[in-house]
Amino acid sequence: MLISAIITISLALVFYSIGVWSEKLQGSLRLWHLVLFWIGFVFDTTGTTLMSKIVGDGFILNFHGISGALAILLMLIHAVWATTVLVKKDAQKLRNFHKLSIFVWVIWLIPFLSGMIFGVMR
Repeated sequence: MLISAIITISLALVFYSIGVWSEKLQGSLRLWHLVLFWIGFVFDTTGTTLMSKIVGDGFILNFHGISGALAILLMLIHAVWATTVLVKKDAQKLRNFHKLSIFVWVIWLIPFLSGMIFGVMR
């Protein structure tokens, strides 16, 4: 199960990063970016669920647990908001959406990195 968790969390990093940074480089939110945001969210949620089953404690009220829960919540809000922006087709919001994307991506990296650090220390 650990290998599956590591693979899914790593795939979350790959898909989410490609979505965020390609959106930034292309200068406008597009449908395929949205698809990558949702795929990243699904892989992150799956990987986090697997990791919590491995640890066996479920949610732990510590830095990693709080930052991880916040990151998943922000990823969900980000993907829902991206969906809304694409549906409404507001040109200015499509061009400026990358600001939110990069913010959420940076916040998401915190539990990703702390999970690696805490995992190695175990």
